[in-house]
Amino acid sequence: MEAYVLINAEPGMIWDVAEAALKIEGVKMAHVVTGQFDVVVYVEFAKVEELGRIIEKIQQVKGVRRTQTLIAVPPPIRK
Repeated sequence: MEAYVLINAEPGMIWDVAEAALKIEGVKMAHVVTGQFDVVVYVEFAKVEELGRIIEKIQQVKGVRRTQTLIAVPPPIRK
């Protein structure tokens, strides 16, 4: 399964948050972005419980103010 975690970071901590997120197991990419959020993290996981642990670790990163998680919906199987 896949998800995107959108992060609001403390001012001046954006790059540190992105680098720290990359060290968390399950995080495949972390991008600093413009707009409403500061960092977008791409996550791969097998079970929703794993996603919960990944989110908890992201929220514990110094400089993370708030997160919002978007779980990707797989396409339907068409026959």
